[in-house]
Amino acid sequence: MRPEEMLDILKRAGRLKTMTRHCYTEPDRKESVADHSWRIALMAMLLTGEGDLRGVDMDRVIRMCLIHDLGEAFTGDVPTFMKSDGDEKKEEQLYLEWVETFPQAQREEWLGLLKEMIELETPEARTYKALDKLEALIAHDESDIDTWLPLEYELQLTYGKDAVSFSTYLTALREAIDRWTLEKIEKEGHGGPDNG
Repeated sequence: MRPEEMLDILKRAGRLKTMTRHCYTEPDRKESVADHSWRIALMAMLLTGEGDLRGVDMDRVIRMCLIHDLGEAFTGDVPTFMKSDGDEKKEEQLYLEWVETFPQAQREEWLGLLKEMIELETPEARTYKALDKLEALIAHDESDIDTWLPLEYELQLTYGKDAVSFSTYLTALREAIDRWTLEKIEKEGHGGPDNG
């Protein structure tokens, strides 16, 4: 890869540093897509050798985590509860068109990863997808509950449950997040949006 080609890729990817997501990490600061991608990669690293995930190639999962939302460098982030099939197809198409312009070695690796991520048939792809969903829940629990939409009280307790079901460790992590959510709602939300 020529240095200029690398810079072109990094400039496009760099947009994710300022592309915001739905929740807040601090008062008056929304989480960026890059924030989210970094933390799910960190989660994968922390899971190396853990429980029933011991045989999962976490280096491959980390690579998936780092590239999974790069399509949003073209479309921006659309919250899951607003995202349509059309939004997903548009993002995927723009992303694939971009990757097709990469030098051969990078193009082949990324297309292989993207295919695996879309098909969700390998333990690595299922792990990346589960972490993607779990990190979103963690970020919402870190956000001030005053920033939650009414629909997020229920969504926080249902989103991504199916994505973790293949792993006892990830299921336990999800249950710990659920406990955190319920404590947060009880303490800060006074029982939910209708009871506040």
